[in-house]
This record gives sequence, structure tokens and C-alpha cells, in this order.
Amino acid sequence: MPVVQTPVDRAAAAEWYARNRRRTRAIFDMIDPAAYYTRPISLRNPIVFYEGHLPAFSIIAFINRGLGRDGVEARLEQLFARGIDPESEQNAAPRSGVSTVWPPREEVLRFAAAADRLVDDAIRTAPFDESRPAMRRAEGLFTALEHEAMHQETLLYMWHRLPHELKQRPEYLRYEHRGDPPPYSAVTIPAGEVTLGASRVTVPFGWDNEFDAHTVEVGAFTVDVHSVTNADYLPFVEAGHVEPPAFWVKQDGQWYWRGMFENIPLPPAWPVYVAHEDAAAYAGAKGRRLMTEAEHHLASAGVDLHAGHSNFTMWEPVPAGSRPKGISRRGVHDLVGNGWEWTSTIFAPFPGFEPMPSYPEYSAEFFDGQHYVMKGASPATARELIRPSFRNWFRPNYPYVYAKFRTTADA
Repeated sequence: MPVVQTPVDRAAAAEWYARNRRRTRAIFDMIDPAAYYTRPISLRNPIVFYEGHLPAFSIIAFINRGLGRDGVEARLEQLFARGIDPESEQNAAPRSGVSTVWPPREEVLRFAAAADRLVDDAIRTAPFDESRPAMRRAEGLFTALEHEAMHQETLLYMWHRLPHELKQRPEYLRYEHRGDPPPYSAVTIPAGEVTLGASRVTVPFGWDNEFDAHTVEVGAFTVDVHSVTNADYLPFVEAGHVEPPAFWVKQDGQWYWRGMFENIPLPPAWPVYVAHEDAAAYAGAKGRRLMTEAEHHLASAGVDLHAGHSNFTMWEPVPAGSRPKGISRRGVHDLVGNGWEWTSTIFAPFPGFEPMPSYPEYSAEFFDGQHYVMKGASPATARELIRPSFRNWFRPNYPYVYAKFRTTADA
């Protein structure tokens, strides 16, 4: 049978891969070697795991499953193959069950360099054979590329948990944290029809949970124009209704934002980043609720996807409403950017769902009724991931992700 090759801009893909790897290396080089084997978040693996996981995953998804070729070192590829998503700290062991004796960083970097050479050569020269399911439309390649970009956000919110002295502070820090939060307002979104998901024949790549495209009817609802800010949320915390957010710390009776490199007097206009269960509790106390995934789609109609605060332009959020070019057609701010948006929608498959051959376990293991969909983007979401059909998800008790919310109610 003749090989049917997928047309791909190989030079652009190779540069994307190299750009990913440069950014990843810069992120790891930010931290003190003393932190390399620590777990800044007990619900995640140690830092060392992730520096090996990213090249190992590219081998597994693209080289092994996509091209049917061998990698560079099976032992390390197995060690670094899978992350964890524990429900609690008590069962936060490595998913693979492998020994917790991790290799020295020098060995991890040698492995990564060998993987990079292999992947780069394959991007530039290997036949992309469509008869292999994991290489249809170059799926294995794009899986590897987007996966690394996703994990860069994971790394940064992990780094947010590290003590400041274990990170190299850049010479110049820029924050946008002055000013008062915007006054409260809400708008009514008329009932309408929205398309969830993506069409397999019109997008170059998508993760399995993005398919198939289908339309749903959405009733009219009112929604906050701005995401809930630190100032909005502070009385709720001080009344004892919820624990303080993971991004807040109290010093000498004053609240601070736990910044990447320093604590910042709590910026009132920044969106509050909280776990889903706390966002839902706040909305309920206001007699309202969180948006559904479909409502988010309807509210965000007309948004310029790349006008919000995203793509690693700053270490922290910016004041709510300070990116007016990213406003939606109905006048809602920051639906894409400045923090993912929690929804009330349980993460579940769309009609026509099929596990992706290059990463069959990606979504299916999480269709368990215990994860909620997030939409939009955060300050650390790569540009390549920002599209209407993209779905993020986390457990409702997970407080570390860059995730904001707003409240809604039926109109």
C-alpha cells in the first residue's frame, strides 16, 4: 500500500517545537537546584518529573504511536510517561507505580537533548504515513506540540507555590495592579443557538474532547460584565464562608497576593483565583450560579481571542476589564484571558467522541463526573491553545490553577 503523507509545514512545526523547548528550559532554569526534587503542590509529581515528562511524551505520542519508531531510552520514557490527578493528598503517588528514586538533572537533560534531536529530525524528514491512525492529519505531531504548551502553564502555577527564595527573580518586574475594581454590572444575554466543539474536517487539529461539533439551544440569562475580583471576594472570606484563596497570604494583618517573585499588597481589581467549589459557593450566596459551558460560548460571541491577557506576557493577572479590545459582542469582559473561567458543566464527552490514537487516555479517564469544564485562557495559556472549542478541566477542590469566575442567573 502506498504511503499517503499529510501535508504539513515542517519548518513551521520544527520552529514551534524548538520554541516550546526554549520556553520550557527557561521555566526550569528559573528555579533553584534545591527545589528540583520537591513537590510544590502535593497533588502533582515532583518538579523533576515534568522536565523528563515533556520530551518523553513527545516520543510516545509522535515517535512511537505516530511514526511507529523507537525512542531514545525506554526506561526513562516509561518513568516519565504519565502524570497524576489524585483526588486527595493521601493517594498522590506516581500513577505508574514506579520507584520514587528520580535521576539527577544531568541525566534528565541528556535524555531530553537526545529526544529533541530525534523529534526535530522526524519533524523535518520522516514520512507522515496516514495509514497509521495516530498520524492522520499529523495528529501525533500536533498532540506533542500542544501538550508541551499546556504543561508550561502547569509548571508556572506550580512555581507560584515555591518560596520566593527558590526562584531567580528577573531584573525587571511589571505589574498592572493600581486602581479600583470596576463597578458591578450585569448584562442580559438573549436566548440563542451555539456550536459546541469543532468539526473534524475544518480544523487542523483538536483534542478528542473537542469533537464532534454540535449545536445546542441556550436560554436567556444575565451574567456579570466582569469576573469576580479580589475586592468582591474579600468580605466573603473575612465572614468565614470559605478558606482564603491559595493565591492570598496574610502578613501582619494585611492581605497580600502570593506573586511569582514577591508578595504584592492584595490588588483589589485583579480577578480572584479560586477552586470551583468556592466559586460555586460565592455565586450561591448571591442567589446566582456559575455559567454553563454553552452559556460561556454564547456570552463570548464576537470576542477577539488574542486580545485578552494571555500567552505569557506577564507573571500575574491584570485588573478586570483592562483589556477592552477583548470584550464580547454583548459587552462582557475577559471571557478569554486573565484566567480560565469555571463553568458548572461536568466534563463529559460530546456526541461522536472517539479517543485519539496518539493519546487515547487523554480525556476518557476523566469522564468520571468529578471534573468541571473551564473555558477561555489564562495569562500562561499559549496562543496556540486559544480557540473556542478548547476545553480545560479540573476537580472542584483544586485551588492552584489560574481560574477565575463570574456569576449568572436565568433571565
